[in-house]
Amino acid sequence: MKTVYIFSDGACSGNPGPGGWGAILRYIGKDNSSKPIESEISGGEADTTNNRMELTGVIEALSRLKYPCKAIVQTDSRYVVDGITKGWAKSWKRNGWVKSDKKPALNPDLWEKLLKLCDTHEVEFQWIKGHAGHAENERCDELARMAIPI
Repeated sequence: MKTVYIFSDGACSGNPGPGGWGAILRYIGKDNSSKPIESEISGGEADTTNNRMELTGVIEALSRLKYPCKAIVQTDSRYVVDGITKGWAKSWKRNGWVKSDKKPALNPDLWEKLLKLCDTHEVEFQWIKGHAGHAENERCDELARMAIPI
């Protein structure tokens, strides 16, 4: 199984408001001697939220994988990382997209897509501090901001 590194970020101008997402996909060959294969992707929406853009960046990156892979996802979004690693999204789904406080879970359409992708791929989520000099996170933030519709 190939290992792909995914870096992702989302941004919004106003929340809600116009937003964008950016991601980097990086594959390093098994022997580590060849040059990494890397691609950058981004997109935006006219009326969205920051959390929707954070989720969309990860979803779009995982959706680009042509066959099951091990994916190591790095993002500065606690919402995304905790939603998966703490089992919140699975619990919300099991409870009809209702949280433990009986309020509706937000973004069920995107969580549904992400959960399905996590069933297809072996995904490891890692939280990284945003705006702290992490080169890939800074680039994803730049891609996301450039993708915000004007």
